[in-house]
Amino acid sequence: MKKEDCFYVGTIVGKYSFKGELLIKTDSDTPEDYTRLESIFVELNTGLVPFFIEKCQLHKSALLRIKFDQVNNEQEAESLLKKEVYLPLSMLPTLEDTKFYYHEVIGFEIIEENQSIGTVINILDQGMQALFEIKKKDGNLSLIPIHDDLILEVNRDSKSIHVQLPEGLLDL
Repeated sequence: MKKEDCFYVGTIVGKYSFKGELLIKTDSDTPEDYTRLESIFVELNTGLVPFFIEKCQLHKSALLRIKFDQVNNEQEAESLLKKEVYLPLSMLPTLEDTKFYYHEVIGFEIIEENQSIGTVINILDQGMQALFEIKKKDGNLSLIPIHDDLILEVNRDSKSIHVQLPEGLLDL
């Protein structure tokens, strides 16, 4: 499995028991969605490696406590600390209305009042506010906040996002 065919689930952040159980901090508002998995990919030096899951449950409501079939003691668990875990993109639930996954809208056209502003070339999600990085028709780059109040429609068929922006935002 290639990393570009997967989505990031979280990172292995700790050991739980002497039997090789691990704690995973997920990048999700609903970590309980991952408690029924049969397997998951762990990024090792050799690439993504599938690990089969013997047991998985929530731990303190924010972490996954997971026991892999192949990991049976603290030493084996230790070797997986700080490793990232992934699942295939096909396992992502379909989002509707104005909800979307960041990876899915790269290449979408941003439209305001039936006029194309430009194309989404990247999502910047390092600060307090996630931003669309847009390549405008004139070749310049612009940043638009990803905010529910600004997004009117996400059209997956036409690969477009219709927005209503505050006056002067694109002039910044």
